[in-house]
Amino acid sequence: MSQVPKWFERKFDLSFPVELYPNLCIRLRGTPARLEELVGDRSREVLVQKPEGKWSAQEHAGHLFDLEPLWMARVEDFVLGHSELTVADLSNRKTHEANHNARPMGEILAGFRNARLRLVDYLHKQDPTSFEQSLLHPRLKQPMRLVDHVYFVAEHDDHHLAWIWELTSG
Repeated sequence: MSQVPKWFERKFDLSFPVELYPNLCIRLRGTPARLEELVGDRSREVLVQKPEGKWSAQEHAGHLFDLEPLWMARVEDFVLGHSELTVADLSNRKTHEANHNARPMGEILAGFRNARLRLVDYLHKQDPTSFEQSLLHPRLKQPMRLVDHVYFVAEHDDHHLAWIWELTSG
């Protein structure tokens, strides 16, 4: 039985100081390396195994890559002054249809690394005061600062890394 909490049941305490944004940005920057370390020495057989019909470790990795356009769109929502964050596809259709298990893991890892570094570089170029800006999160129905969004992405990364660790450490 999994010990990884269900993502959609998570509650987020967003009361931390905005000054933590550099720490959170570096956490995002480190996700590709942590992912590569988790899957690097695992066999293809282990990476594509689908326990109980759920996502494989490779599909979790692909999902991280699939969401990069959403995370970038949400940062742009802040930069462009929108009133609400871009809505996510809560059915994860992109991941379900991507057939990540048929792709080489190296391709997924390289794509994710490139997309994530673009996101982190874009965040790094923002004025520090922009991390205080707040927009409505469409699913959570609560205001979210840009720094909160960065935290949310980092927590989402860790959620899927925990799943990958569980799936590959058996």
